[in-house]
Amino acid sequence: MLFRPKYTINTIYNLDPVKLNEMGIKAVFSDLDNTLLAWNKFETAKEMDNFNKKLAKAGIKLVVISNNNAKRVGKVLNPYHIDFVAKSRKPLPFAITRKREEMKLAKDQVMMVGDQLITDMQAGNLAGVETVLVKPLVETDKWNTRINRFFEKIIYFFLGLSHRVTFKENLQNG
Repeated sequence: MLFRPKYTINTIYNLDPVKLNEMGIKAVFSDLDNTLLAWNKFETAKEMDNFNKKLAKAGIKLVVISNNNAKRVGKVLNPYHIDFVAKSRKPLPFAITRKREEMKLAKDQVMMVGDQLITDMQAGNLAGVETVLVKPLVETDKWNTRINRFFEKIIYFFLGLSHRVTFKENLQNG
């Protein structure tokens, strides 16, 4: 289904590299704001850096797929040597597909993680990769994300999830 994630977990930081390897995942594609990094608090960058190193040690590449511009994304990610695609135009799947193909990976080797149904889950599902919805790292959003959250409430209703989804500690089918 277009907006429905395959998995729901509390935070991207609960992804276990051992489990990802068992699943055949070679790359974790992630949204940036409120998924890897609180959009308004850059102190969470240390946790992001540790997560990237943990994935790398397991042979899994972390790639950020962001709708933000390259200057904003690069400022945050370049010091940590994290690869990214800026101006990805999510919910369109093209950035995910292009990066996956560039990395010579099959669809089932890539996982898209994000905190929004309308952008992250839709883009991942359209690209045919595994999708993981996480809770936003902070309760507040930038103005443009607040608009998406309004429409997400309508989508949750039509998916029969009028109360929010249940987020789990680790990967289990949603």
